[in-house]
Amino acid sequence: MAAELLDGERLAARMKMELADRAHRLAAIGRTVGLGTILVGDDGPSARYVEMKHQDCEAVGITSYHEHLPAGSSQAEVEAVVEAMNENPAIHSILVQLPLPKGMDEEQVLLKVRPDKDVDGLHPVNLGKLVLGAPGPLPCTPMGIVELLAAHEVPVEGAHVVIVGRGVTIGRPLSLLLTSKRPGCNAAVTVIHTGVDDLGRYTRDADVIVAAAGQAGLITPDMVRAGAAVVGAGTSWDGRKLLSDVHPDVAEVAGWITPRIGGVGPMTRAMLLRNAVLAGERAQ
Repeated sequence: MAAELLDGERLAARMKMELADRAHRLAAIGRTVGLGTILVGDDGPSARYVEMKHQDCEAVGITSYHEHLPAGSSQAEVEAVVEAMNENPAIHSILVQLPLPKGMDEEQVLLKVRPDKDVDGLHPVNLGKLVLGAPGPLPCTPMGIVELLAAHEVPVEGAHVVIVGRGVTIGRPLSLLLTSKRPGCNAAVTVIHTGVDDLGRYTRDADVIVAAAGQAGLITPDMVRAGAAVVGAGTSWDGRKLLSDVHPDVAEVAGWITPRIGGVGPMTRAMLLRNAVLAGERAQ
């Protein structure tokens, strides 16, 4: 029996409708939500990603402010743009598109973003708040995964979740989220990585598997317990084809599974929009 698809496209569309309503209510009282984006250089995928963000913002009713700097810009020039957005009251959240050009200190640039304007939820201050359970912007992809599982009524509370991948954008913050007492979380979480021998020894014991290692086809059917939920959060490219960390045949074993395209990706974008709207509401 084929697994139920964890449809991120459909859920993200519903969330955008709700966010548009919230953004329009703010606009009605003179508070238009503003998102600032910064792109340095001419990397094609990065430019396309930022363009998609602006399209999302337009659909929801968020005003976009964009700064595109040449690849040869200095560290000081990029940081000056961040500081200007920090001081601009019309901009409630900021996205610095990565990667920055070679030789630039990405961490230092990101640290310049005010924590309350951190739309990605990955500023060290906000990750610290996540550890403490304090309010703050939440990391987009991890929170998107939590929302996706909850919307499809995948049992998570009290369940065993195995996360394959320990990166700061997905694996580590997701483990913090899922072990918290938030709705749809409160799970027992095991974090492993590709340096661990016999990944299947851990994944076969999981009620939920989240693959976030960026290695195509890493999770195979023999590594999955029948009926488990499997989320492919890590991706890689074969030419122009986007590949998932989860082998397609896992769908014949799992109870729930994300599609190769349209699972976690749309949820990440929806969570970024939600962080932007929340920033606008806090500013009110």
